[in-house]
Amino acid sequence: MTVTFEWRGVVRNEEINQLHAEGFDHAYVEDDWTDLLSRHSLGWVTARDAEGLVGFVNVIWDGQVHAFVEDTLVAHRARRQGIGKKLLAVATEHSKGAGCEWLHVDFDDHLKRFYFDACGFRPTNAGLIHLR
Repeated sequence: MTVTFEWRGVVRNEEINQLHAEGFDHAYVEDDWTDLLSRHSLGWVTARDAEGLVGFVNVIWDGQVHAFVEDTLVAHRARRQGIGKKLLAVATEHSKGAGCEWLHVDFDDHLKRFYFDACGFRPTNAGLIHLR
């Protein structure tokens, strides 16, 4: 399978909503990703094969030196092929190119090996307040 990766690649709301529902195992929701990305993102990375969107990651930022990885998604049919790792590599490269000093990520425990071993993130102390 040939997969192409693109920083700030064109993405339709329907396809990202479908990938999000699949990736996070929830019902399909009609979110306006076009608006969300334009207002909050430093950028995002799309991964496509001949059948369409197979991967996505969003990079939000504080407008200065901190960028944050959100919504790392790979379609079930395309997992375990290095797509997630490449999505994060492209996101890291462009975050650095934008002048960011730090790229943050948080994740569920089962993804530790992916983010720490495959993608090069390192553990840090962080805090979290659950608001709802």
